[in-house]
Amino acid sequence: GTYVENAKKVVEANITFPEGYSLVWSGQYEYMERAAKKLKIVIPITLLIIFLLLYFNFKNFTESVIVMSSLPFALVGGIWFMYILDYNFSVAVGVGFIALAGLAAETGVVMLVYLDNVFADKVRSGKMRSLTDLYDTVIIGAVERVRPKLMTVTTTMVGLIPILWGTEAGSQTMKRIAAPMVGGMVSSTVLTLVVIPAIYYLWKTREVNRLMVELGIESGNEIVESIPSSTHILEDGIDDDKV
Repeated sequence: GTYVENAKKVVEANITFPEGYSLVWSGQYEYMERAAKKLKIVIPITLLIIFLLLYFNFKNFTESVIVMSSLPFALVGGIWFMYILDYNFSVAVGVGFIALAGLAAETGVVMLVYLDNVFADKVRSGKMRSLTDLYDTVIIGAVERVRPKLMTVTTTMVGLIPILWGTEAGSQTMKRIAAPMVGGMVSSTVLTLVVIPAIYYLWKTREVNRLMVELGIESGNEIVESIPSSTHILEDGIDDDKV
């Protein structure tokens, strides 16, 4: 695609066609242009379908947005890996990024499911009484997700990395499909284990504050309530001495 675009500029600048003549760039370039137009339609539809599936799963708009916001971080790794390998954007690369978006959404969903389960257990048991409890909950949920996430990334990369060394027929196309997925899985791992729990903590902070108000727990109340009991003990001790 880049070569043809440069050739077009050179031809337009140096060649003047007589009236009645025209120039058409055909071959693989023509197929690529046609596929690129289709990708402009397919990619937004794919993202919309992913969002709808997330919404039907969580029944929550915010959690769906959290997962969708993780996709750009996964794409960053794919783009950097494409730059390292000196690959240009092509139809195969576009297919690889679509597959990467699905994988990133899947891992984000599992992380949120773990966090939601731990949070719900804490609320049911009455142990969600402060932001410290919320912080501990997020840590527990994220730690439980480390092994499944690493297993997912490892198995995916073990299956894709050999493709990057392939030399048989069709390997050039397969390499460009696999490259975005390999790079994206690396950045997606960091995102899923670090960024999503942080966003989840910020999102649940308001809910925990509301629970604290309902339970009559405000900052410093537990400390203040514990002081009178100590005072009574002290007074009892003084009275005993006086006696």
